[in-house]
Amino acid sequence: MPEALVVGAGPGGLAAAAMLNRAGVPAVVVDRAEAVASAWRSHYERLHLHTVRWLSHLPGYRIPRRYGKWVARDDVVRYLEQYAAHHALDIRLGTQIDRIERGDGGWVARSTSGDRTARHVVVATGHNHTPALPDWPGAEGFRGELLHASRYRNATPYVGKDVLVVGSGNTGAEIALDLLETGADRVRVSIRTPPHIVLRQQNGIANPMLGVLFRRLPPRVFDPIARRLRRLTIGDLSVYGLPEPVDGLYERVLRDDAIPLIDMGFIAAVKARHVEIVAAVAGFDGDKVLLADGAATTADVVVAATGYRRGLEPLVGHLGVLAADGRPTVRGPHTHPQAPNLWFTGFTNPVSGMFRELGIDASRIARAIAKADGSAKPSPTARIAKTGEQ
Repeated sequence: MPEALVVGAGPGGLAAAAMLNRAGVPAVVVDRAEAVASAWRSHYERLHLHTVRWLSHLPGYRIPRRYGKWVARDDVVRYLEQYAAHHALDIRLGTQIDRIERGDGGWVARSTSGDRTARHVVVATGHNHTPALPDWPGAEGFRGELLHASRYRNATPYVGKDVLVVGSGNTGAEIALDLLETGADRVRVSIRTPPHIVLRQQNGIANPMLGVLFRRLPPRVFDPIARRLRRLTIGDLSVYGLPEPVDGLYERVLRDDAIPLIDMGFIAAVKARHVEIVAAVAGFDGDKVLLADGAATTADVVVAATGYRRGLEPLVGHLGVLAADGRPTVRGPHTHPQAPNLWFTGFTNPVSGMFRELGIDASRIARAIAKADGSAKPSPTARIAKTGEQ
């Protein structure tokens, strides 16, 4: 029985396994995909880390300087492959864990390829696990193309087309820019809730550094600072359909896991009317897209940048460890009283940067597990293997 089973070979799972091994706790990583960092491999090609390189290192191995200040998607994948190799992690790919149950002296991870047992289980299946497509009335009869942003790779198929992007987050904004720059005929963004918007950097300071600096402030202190900065650096965008949100930036992060839209040219495109802002999508009627303000429009393509669900209910929902919104009620070095030795990482969307917080969680989880076990054991010779390979 391995001392720790880590479910998920993304950045959170790899970091947790590396720190467990360093703490003398043998760890095995399992993932349903055929390669590490599968979520990053499937993201749209334009994507970069929203945090600067030096705030994004995972513990024990730094991102190479040659990957630049803002690390591109493909370089993130390379880094995670290098990270796994550097730490010689024992990774079993092609292993779908369907359910985690209590076992004799630990946990049993149920899998069609064979059950796995472990004293400790770290769940790191990712914040963006299951695409969430709204149940819009009439969507099944829409005569254009409707796809979730998880299926969008680049704008080449949409050159010369009228595209409506749904969603006010970073994914929607970046896909809109990608479409605009590649030659879509018309680009609109449908927004239900006005986003908080911050500059990527200001006065030479990368915005994520401000997130790290201010993240421990309560919303009643943080949010007035953020509101003042927005008014000074961005100004009033109401005339373009982007009014200032009523709720606070950090209030929304804590309540909804909704990080602000980081501007990388979106504001300029909106101000130039190259990207139009329209009301929320209410439904479809044949070739018509129905909007919440009563208007109806047409589009060749609708890209739903409407987020993801964590998808944890089948895996651990029966254990009483999830809140009503599907988030684990504990994270990092804490376990639920009803599920001791079951750990979670990567299910929040921190304003200080996901990779940074995953690294912090990994170190804390490893220390907590090593302390709980009371003794360290030498880590095994590690390998990356398909299920069943030795």
